Amino acid sequence: MKKKRMNKKFKDLLTSIDVLNTINGGVSEPYMSFTKNADGHEMRVRVPGVGKESMQVEINNHELSVYYLLPLEVSGQLLQMPQVVYKQMIPYYIEAGGIKAVYDHNELVVKLPFNEESNDNHRKIEIDEV
Repeated sequence: MKKKRMNKKFKDLLTSIDVLNTINGGVSEPYMSFTKNADGHEMRVRVPGVGKESMQVEINNHELSVYYLLPLEVSGQLLQMPQVVYKQMIPYYIEAGGIKAVYDHNELVVKLPFNEESNDNHRKIEIDEV
């Protein structure tokens, strides 16, 4: 009986690995672009075959994450496997509280507004003679 359970678990593991291999090898790579405008940066993310309901944007400990969830069935249970597209610390010149995300024509658009207070933090210091 123990051997049968072990074989089933091993088979489930192999099936999971096979499915992940198929998913990772069978989908197109996400497309991501950044643009800069007067108000801030804009990140556009498009993942072929992935809809709005699967896309996720989170801020955790001043780190911005963009990912999508892939449904995966393992042993009769539906699991959501996160696939990370972008994960970086939010720079000081971006206003973390003002970050917004919208879905526009099959693309996730993340708006990253500039932090107005950081605009005056950069200046060149002239070196004087003694």
